[in-house]
Amino acid sequence: MTATPEFRLAVIAIVVFAMMSILSPDRFLSAQNLTSMAFQFPEFAILALAMTITMMTGGIDLSVVGVANLSAVVAALILTQFASPDMDVQQSLVWLVIAIAAALTVGAAAGLMNGVLVAWFGLPPILATLGSGLVFTGFAVAMTGGSAVMGFPDVVAWLGNERLVGIPVPLIVFALLALGLHIVLTRTSFGLKATMYGANPLAAFFAAIDINRLLIRVYVTAGMFSSVAGLVIMSRANSAKADYGSSYLLLAVLIAVLGGVNPYGGYGRVIGVVLAVLSMQFLSSGLNMLQVSNFARELIWGALLIFVMVVNTRQGPGLASFFRKTKPTG
Repeated sequence: MTATPEFRLAVIAIVVFAMMSILSPDRFLSAQNLTSMAFQFPEFAILALAMTITMMTGGIDLSVVGVANLSAVVAALILTQFASPDMDVQQSLVWLVIAIAAALTVGAAAGLMNGVLVAWFGLPPILATLGSGLVFTGFAVAMTGGSAVMGFPDVVAWLGNERLVGIPVPLIVFALLALGLHIVLTRTSFGLKATMYGANPLAAFFAAIDINRLLIRVYVTAGMFSSVAGLVIMSRANSAKADYGSSYLLLAVLIAVLGGVNPYGGYGRVIGVVLAVLSMQFLSSGLNMLQVSNFARELIWGALLIFVMVVNTRQGPGLASFFRKTKPTG
């Protein structure tokens, strides 16, 4: 009986956790470190979910970090302009809700732009989103002058630094988004159409699926997920800046691929992505305990991404790569 990718990922997560526990038991297994990991990984894990839904269609979204930072900057500017730190809690909450709504709107608009470039103009997703990501980052730099925006009401810190019934709020946000994406991909016509299109674009075309509308919805969803990640980053850092989370793009791609999402489209499970997130967080935290530099960590992540891609490619992408060459639009 062949082991499923999710089973292998569960084994990898356990092995990494055990290895880091052995190498640095006092620090890695401390309550402080475990709590810190629960607060840290939702930032890039939510971006990995955004990457997952685009990869399910055989695409990719390299603008997720740019969207996250632009959304956070817009929310931060609203909060600093209209909500002072000494404002009462009720008024602060009102402006926080407005800032969150504005950030999600920015994410949806950015996703719409990506979707139009990919669906209507037929640009390769990797190039379209690479270019749009630079545009979004440029907008954020222009709006802030390249400096950090700070000076929020205390209530803003709740999203990224507080707990609800003893559970870190960022972890709850990630769990809800992961559950929601799982339901969308497995229980809704939208998710099933996205999976079908990723597996066989030609069959999706002949099944009379509105491919342009489907792709636009996919990238809008990814953009809104990215906005949520940006809000979490803003709350944890108590500031917003155009270049926060620069290493998260590589992590998001690595987690999605490591989680079993087929880069050619058509296959991917949220549980696999969650297990990949845990594996990467255990590895990242353990390397930090062992005082491995950030540059060495990125080298390890990049090498791991190449290794996983090579293994997956040797197993064969199936017909998806063939149909990707002549992707129909409609």
